[in-house]
Amino acid sequence: MEEKIWQKSYDAGVPKQIDFKDLTIPQILDNSAARFPDSPAILFLNSKLTYKELRREVNRLAAALSDLGVKKDSRVAIHLPNLPQTVISFLATVKLGAQAVMTNPLYTPREIEHQWNDAGCEVAITTDFLYDQKLRDIRHKLPVRNFIIASVTDYLRFPIKQLAPIKLRKADPPLIAKVAPGPGIHFFRKLIRSTLSSPPEVQINMEDVALLQYTGGTTGVAKGAMLTHRNLSVNVQQERAWFPNLEEGREVVLGVLPYFHVFGLTTSFLLPLYVGAAMVLMPNPRDIPTMIENISKQRVTLLPAVPAIFNAINQYPGIEKIDTSSVKTCISGSAPLPRAVLERFEELTGSKIVEGFGLTEASPVTHVNPLNGVRKVGSIGLPVPSTEAKIVDAETGQKELAPGEAGELIIRGPQVMKGYWKMPDETSEVIRHGWLYTGDLAAMDEDGYFTIVGRKKDMILASGYNIYPDEIDRLFMAHPAVLEACTIGVPDPKRGETVKSFLVLKPGMSTTAEEIQEFCRQNLAVYKIPKLIEFREQLPKSSVLKLLRRVLRDEELAKLQEEKEKQQEVTNVVPLLDALIARSAA
Repeated sequence: MEEKIWQKSYDAGVPKQIDFKDLTIPQILDNSAARFPDSPAILFLNSKLTYKELRREVNRLAAALSDLGVKKDSRVAIHLPNLPQTVISFLATVKLGAQAVMTNPLYTPREIEHQWNDAGCEVAITTDFLYDQKLRDIRHKLPVRNFIIASVTDYLRFPIKQLAPIKLRKADPPLIAKVAPGPGIHFFRKLIRSTLSSPPEVQINMEDVALLQYTGGTTGVAKGAMLTHRNLSVNVQQERAWFPNLEEGREVVLGVLPYFHVFGLTTSFLLPLYVGAAMVLMPNPRDIPTMIENISKQRVTLLPAVPAIFNAINQYPGIEKIDTSSVKTCISGSAPLPRAVLERFEELTGSKIVEGFGLTEASPVTHVNPLNGVRKVGSIGLPVPSTEAKIVDAETGQKELAPGEAGELIIRGPQVMKGYWKMPDETSEVIRHGWLYTGDLAAMDEDGYFTIVGRKKDMILASGYNIYPDEIDRLFMAHPAVLEACTIGVPDPKRGETVKSFLVLKPGMSTTAEEIQEFCRQNLAVYKIPKLIEFREQLPKSSVLKLLRRVLRDEELAKLQEEKEKQQEVTNVVPLLDALIARSAA
C-alpha cells in the first residue's frame, strides 16, 4: 500500500501497516489467561474473576451450551447489561464457533421478536427480570428453545449478595424477579456448576462469523452486520497498535459502554481482553455517582466513553474533590466532542482524550486522533493502521474529492464486515469494489485529518443550501449556557426545510431564543441560523447516550401531521357552514 498523507502524523511507535496475528477470539482469551492467570479480568461491585477463573467459567458454559445443542454457526442471543455473565456468555458462544447476537436490554418485545426470528436464535441468555418483563409473554413467538437465566447477584459475594436483592426489588421496574423452573429454563450459575465436562474442540477459522451485530433498527428494518473473527481481532490489534504505551496486564478499563453495542464490545471488552486488563463492569451507563466511584476506587486507567458521559462527569457536584488522577487515556466516539468538555475533563483528571470514529460495519474503529501528536479537536483524527479512507461525491460516490471538500466518507480495511445477514442487495449498496460507503459526510484536510460534518440522511436542504446539523450543534456547545444541543431539519413550505434546534441549558443558567439566534448570527452564515429554537429539560438518547435526532424529527412530523388534520377539519366544515347560512337566508 502506498504511503498516505495521514501516516506522517502517526505517533512514534505506531506502525503504518500491521502484520496481523491470526488470533480468533477464543485464542485471545487463552493467551491472556496463560500470561496473566492471577490478574483480575472482571471487577463487578464486590466480585472479582481472575483470567484463570474467567477461562474456567467460559469453558464450563461452552460445554453446557454444547449439551443444549449449540454448535458451529448456531446463533445465541445474549440479552444482558454489562455483567460478568455477559463476558462469559460471549466468549463461550464464540468458543463453539457459534455466533453471538448481542441484544439491547431496552428493546421492546416487538424488536426482540424481529431480531431473534431474523437471526434464528436457538438459545437466549438473559436476566431474570428481563425474562419476566419482556420475554415470558412472547416466548411462543420466538425460535428460542432454551433460555439461560442469569441474575445480577450471581457473582456477588457476602454481604452485598444478601443485601442487593432488597434494593433490586425496589427499583422501578424491579431488577430481580422469580423465574419458575420448567422445560427450556436453565439457571446460569447452576448450569455452570453442574457442568464438569470440557467443551468440544471446534475448528474455528478467521473468516467465520463471530458476531451478528444488528444495526439500523432505529431508522428502518434492522440489519445484522456479520463480523468475523478476523474483523474483530484485527480491529483490536489496530487499537492496540494505536496506543503503544498500554501496559499489558496492568491496565484497568471502565466497562461503561454497553457490550451489546459494538463500540463498547471492542474498546471496553475485547481490547482489555487482548492486553490482559481488568474490566470494571457497569450495567447502567447513566449511573454517574457509581461511575465516578468506580473510577476512583478501582483506579481506572483507560476510559472509553461518549461525550455525554465526559460531560456528566464534568458537571457532577464536588467532582473537583474526588481523585480521578488514575485515568491516563480516554477514547471518545459516537458524537462530536465539544472542546470545552474535553478541556474540563483533562483538567480534572490529568488524562488525554482522543476523539475517534467508527461504525458497526467496521467492527467499529476506523479513525482516531493521535494520543501524543497533533490532536485536532472536532476532527475524528486519522485512519488507523492498515486502513484506507477517502472522500467521494455524495451523489454518485465515484469522484474522489480534494482536501477541504465535503462528501461521503468511504473506508477500506480488514475490519470491514463480511456483509449483512441474508441481505445481499443491502450489502452491495454499502460495499462497492471493496469500499464501505459509510453514509457519513466528511472532509479531509491537507494533513489527512478527517472531520464529520453530518449524516447524508441528516443533512438539511434549505433554499438550495446544504446545512450540516453537527456544525450547528458544535457551535452551541461553545455557548456558556448550553449543556446539550440537537439540530434537525423540519419541513417548510417556502425553504423546503428549515433549521430547528433543541437545547438543554446548564443548571442555573438562562437565555432566550432571541439571544441564541444573535449568538448564531455572529458565528454562522445567515442561511444556517436556526429559525426555530425549543428549550427542553432533556433530549432523547440511545442506550449509549447518543442523541437521537430521528426521535425529534418524528415528533415534529407528528405535530405537522396533527396540524394538517386539524386544518383539514376546518376546511371540511366551511362548506357546511356556507350551506347552513344559505338555507337560513332562504
